Amino acid sequence: MMFIYRIDDDTYLKLLGEENTSELYALIEGNRTYLARWLPWVDKMTDYQDVSRYILGTLQQFSDNNGFFAGIWHKRMLVGVVGFHFFDWRNSRTALGYWLDEKHQGIGLMRKACIALVDYAVKELSINRIEIRCASFNTKSMSLAEGLGFTHEGVLRKVEKLGENWVDHVVYSVLSEEWHIEIDKPT
Repeated sequence: MMFIYRIDDDTYLKLLGEENTSELYALIEGNRTYLARWLPWVDKMTDYQDVSRYILGTLQQFSDNNGFFAGIWHKRMLVGVVGFHFFDWRNSRTALGYWLDEKHQGIGLMRKACIALVDYAVKELSINRIEIRCASFNTKSMSLAEGLGFTHEGVLRKVEKLGENWVDHVVYSVLSEEWHIEIDKPT
């Protein structure tokens, strides 16, 4: 199983493998408090076995052609994860998910990674609709979706439990005919 997508000279996306377990665990551990503000799965990643099971699950998802998650490598370091939660082939739709090491934010890495995957979904997979859902207080994620040209569709009220609290999600989407952003890929 292979998926590698070069974004620029310093950055590429690659499927996570079992050999990345300790690296991914360290990245989650180093960002645990930050990520727990947005993502309910963080509390479930308590040891190497949890991360290994997650990676094996994403590889199975890729093998089943039902979405995938790839690591974001920047300057040979794993700095985040981006991917598709599922592929609904009948309706030609998917949902994009992502997270990035707090220290690597603000330099355009996630924007480039999302552009690469949306471009891949539209041009290579012929996906018609891509959604981004994020917590209503996650202003960085909302700003990213809007900056990518996604349309704000509405709010799903109390759709996810985060810790002890219910969280609203803001829903954004882009349709294939609306997608016009490209990145310059290295040759």
